[in-house]
Amino acid sequence: MSKEHIITINPATEEKLDEYTYLTDKELKNNIEACNTAFLDWKLKPVKERAKVIEAIGKELTKNKTELAKLMTNEMGKIISQSEHEIDLCTGICNYTAKNGPENLATEKRTLSNGNDGLVAYSPIGIVYGIQPWNYPSYQVIRYAIVNLMAGNGVLLKHASNVTGTGQFLEKIFVDAGLPKGLFQALKISHDQSDTIIKNKHVRGVTLTGSSDAGRNIGEKATAELKKVVLELGSNDAYLVLEDADLEIAIEECVKGRIYNNGETCIAAKRFIVVEKVYEDFKKGFVKAMKNVKVGNPLEDGVDMGPIARKDLRETLHEQVEKSVKNGAEILCGGKIPDGKGYFYPVTVLGNVKPGQPAYSDELFGPVASLIKVKDEQEAIKVANDSRFGLGGGIFTKNIEKAKEIATNHFDTGMVFINTFGIADPAMPFGGVKDSGFGREHGGFGIKEFVNIKSIVLG
Repeated sequence: MSKEHIITINPATEEKLDEYTYLTDKELKNNIEACNTAFLDWKLKPVKERAKVIEAIGKELTKNKTELAKLMTNEMGKIISQSEHEIDLCTGICNYTAKNGPENLATEKRTLSNGNDGLVAYSPIGIVYGIQPWNYPSYQVIRYAIVNLMAGNGVLLKHASNVTGTGQFLEKIFVDAGLPKGLFQALKISHDQSDTIIKNKHVRGVTLTGSSDAGRNIGEKATAELKKVVLELGSNDAYLVLEDADLEIAIEECVKGRIYNNGETCIAAKRFIVVEKVYEDFKKGFVKAMKNVKVGNPLEDGVDMGPIARKDLRETLHEQVEKSVKNGAEILCGGKIPDGKGYFYPVTVLGNVKPGQPAYSDELFGPVASLIKVKDEQEAIKVANDSRFGLGGGIFTKNIEKAKEIATNHFDTGMVFINTFGIADPAMPFGGVKDSGFGREHGGFGIKEFVNIKSIVLG
């Protein structure tokens, strides 16, 4: 990236993919005005008419699946099958929203204390501005854009620079599906220009997916303008392996949960907290399975994991591993940057993970697993909650009722997965607590984050 241009790089080959020119300040101002003009018309469209366009976007995503998936893999390095699955998820979000959106947004009738009638309406507010990361280049955009378009809002996007091509392609898909031109825009802008968008009078809401530090920064700027904010931030999700867990299932799911999307997922399984009675057996099987993960060209068949998305991200991850080892952690496999082209990092397992190590306290955004041995279930819960983060987590046990009780009453996170690892589903709310942010997406909750919940009282 330069002051005038964005250059995208293939992380598997380190070769240049494309180059994009930033918008001028005047072009940006005109684009925001165009979005607002389109919004003023779109907000008056019947909700069922909006739903038809949303459904059409889903079909257009499927139509362009092969080309979009390859672009995503080339830009950020995930294996091609996972890029294809991501697009399927995006189509599912469109279909779910088109089906359920009209009901979610329907005006509700209430009876007042004096017996009169009242109405609760969900009205669009204006432009919602999204600042999105690179790890799920299509999903992160679809997740907030589709529900806000369904709600009647306009949508602007600042995508991560290394996946600029995906953002541009998504804008084309939206327009080709019949969305009014200008209503959704993927903007090629700098951080300084981003700040001017937050201040623009037509922008009424801001949503960010990113690090906790980025959340604090954007949250402060948006709330200073008295604008609603949704923040979906990082985490170091804990997965508990209890004494009665099926270890075969636990190992298989924990490996998937750590390496999926090259391990670059906010809701990935990161800390594996195992009770001492099964710790050695779990460790032996887990390390063996992690060693068998095939890392290579993400476009090739049979590859389980591709490269880290950027060189600087690989360097940060490796520094976290080295600092953890310096403070007492032991490398059970991996831990060394390989020679050759591409920003590859080996699947790594750290043992003897304790407080004071990045592997215990911080988010390791890549295929590095932290093994933590605890005495029993009570200590496992205590260690799981000994985190400034609170996005997701998991429990492995054959006692489902016990797992549900732990999840409901003890896990201090926004999501908990039982005998599986965390994946998004359009029907379930997505979001966290503590340093993992606030607000929810999906499940009928996200569609109401950026609407005016309006009371209408009848005399």
